[in-house]
Amino acid sequence: MPKVLNASLLAILLAVSLAACSKEEVTETALAPEIADAAEMAAQPHPAPAEATASVDLAGIAKAEGGQTVAGLHAAKEQLEGETVVIRGKVVKVNANIMGKNWLHVRDGSGEEGTNDLTITTTGAVPAIGDTVLVTGAVGLNRDFGMGYMYPLIVEDAEVTVEATAE
Repeated sequence: MPKVLNASLLAILLAVSLAACSKEEVTETALAPEIADAAEMAAQPHPAPAEATASVDLAGIAKAEGGQTVAGLHAAKEQLEGETVVIRGKVVKVNANIMGKNWLHVRDGSGEEGTNDLTITTTGAVPAIGDTVLVTGAVGLNRDFGMGYMYPLIVEDAEVTVEATAE
């Protein structure tokens, strides 16, 4: 291990030990700057893709037969935890092959800020931004993937079918 890393770890260990002895809380200033930055970043929720929707027209998206809207899923998430749901929407953001999964953000024009975006994981084909998709997957709540990637609502291991491609 490099000497700088050893020294940083030793400083952190010493700060934690001293705080435990004095029953004081360890503050971010007691930590190495790079550790404090990581701690601050981990405390932040994962941001929704607000800028990605600017070019995606969400008008006229019909609710899936027997399915949910994005806002409806947010409203009933506690009752639907662990259940398989169906949602139709347009892809507004794509991150392919992260932790062995493809991560999509889907919107259908329902909901307000905070209830208008749905994060989906899939191992299937990666749709393009603007594609209309039918999503079938299990509802998960309060998933923490570390490093600030925390999702109060997520549809996991979904089957994603492209119904119409972006124009």
